[in-house]
Amino acid sequence: MKIIALVSLTTILVVASFATLGFASDPSPLQDFCVAVNDAKSAVFVNGKVCKNPNMVVAKDFLFRGLNKPGNTSNPLGSRVTPVNVNQLPGLNTLGISAVRIDYAPNGLNPPHTHPRATEILVVIEGTLYVGFVTSNPADPALKNKLFTKYLYPGDVFVFPEGLIHFQFNVGKTNAVAFAGLSSQNPGVITIANAVFGSDPSINPAVLTKAFQVEKNIIDYLQAQFWWNID
Repeated sequence: MKIIALVSLTTILVVASFATLGFASDPSPLQDFCVAVNDAKSAVFVNGKVCKNPNMVVAKDFLFRGLNKPGNTSNPLGSRVTPVNVNQLPGLNTLGISAVRIDYAPNGLNPPHTHPRATEILVVIEGTLYVGFVTSNPADPALKNKLFTKYLYPGDVFVFPEGLIHFQFNVGKTNAVAFAGLSSQNPGVITIANAVFGSDPSINPAVLTKAFQVEKNIIDYLQAQFWWNID
């Protein structure tokens, strides 16, 4: 009986582990749609947004116009992200997907960042991009985080795994354009430099000098900069 009980417990643990993995991304909806609204008094709360009464849903709730328009890249980074997530397109609520357009001036950079809730698949439409991502910390402390990079041209597709630091840099002499799909209705963005050096309130310099192994005057300089968000 003890052996049977042990086998049963092991089976339960294995099934529970797979069930946990199954919810690594946005959960599947339990209805056809849940158009997001801001009025919490007249709706049902699901997946971070409240649902519009299905009887009041109209076609425009599933429409976003404007991804044909170039983003303004007149900023120090020379790039601009035009997002289409649940905040711009309410019909995406509970559907586990979103999109962006990214415009790059020559030498424009989408700086190192992560999407904590989504994998990203990028397709280049115009220009030449140098892209890459860095793996999470390896189990062996003697090894370093591995960098994967590629040069992309029109029609090329590249995937950035969920949560990993990644970037895109326009190495061409002309403007570049890319579109991306993300596996979350609200993937989130953490721009590494902005979060570390531009937080409010600022991170204690003693923490950053030790973390980056530099002098305090360097940290003071970096924290004094204006850190741009391009979306």
